Amino acid sequence: MTTSTRHFFDLTTAEVPVALHRDSILVLPTGAIEPHGPHLPLRTDLLVAEAITSAAVERAAAAGHDVWLLPALGYTKSDEHANLPGAMWLEAETLLRTVIDLGRSIAATPARRLLFVNCHGGNSALLEVALRELRRRFDLQTFLHGSPAEPGPTEEGFGIHAGWAETSLMLHLRPDLVDMSKAKPAVPHAIAGLKHVGFGKSVRFGWLADDFAESGVIGDPTGATAELGAQMFATKVDALVDAIPEIAVFDPGRVVR
Repeated sequence: MTTSTRHFFDLTTAEVPVALHRDSILVLPTGAIEPHGPHLPLRTDLLVAEAITSAAVERAAAAGHDVWLLPALGYTKSDEHANLPGAMWLEAETLLRTVIDLGRSIAATPARRLLFVNCHGGNSALLEVALRELRRRFDLQTFLHGSPAEPGPTEEGFGIHAGWAETSLMLHLRPDLVDMSKAKPAVPHAIAGLKHVGFGKSVRFGWLADDFAESGVIGDPTGATAELGAQMFATKVDALVDAIPEIAVFDPGRVVR
């Protein structure tokens, strides 16, 4: 058996029934292929999701946890960027059907725990719906890990896309793909001071990325640094690794301590 691998797709068909068990955790990164302004590549969310998940799975496996890395989902729900060049997106119904089909395939293995690690905000609501669908249809224990974007000091709480945090992460992970000479701030000052309507506030709103700026940027990438990105990356990997022990034993019918 290929015991050294923690990549699901490196197993042979003969190894799957032996390597996986009921409490094995299959980990699925989800990102996007979408515009990230003139300074970041289309695959920013996908690259970050794969990097965080891969590092966390490696550490969790080294600590003795039965975790397996699935190939990432890159074509996802990115229709908020549909008006900008380069967006590759699926309808919500298409992505939900895709995730359900993957759940059906996972249920055909011995594994019964599936963890999504999401690094694209446009996927979040749909994946929460999918958690219950997969639980009900296939008796899988399903989980979604994701952390909101960290707004920078000049972003007035609106650093959600191609801003300070994402640009810093990319400067740490793949500086060769970042062009800081093209990084420009795009903070929606006109709505930043509203009390009720906004991201993370009591009243949500429908939006497209180019509602805020022609570039699709929502935030201020100009203060980003590789050093900040390294700190953010380490924090995100730590948070995911710390969650694995609870996910490994979670059962809604009993309290996990």
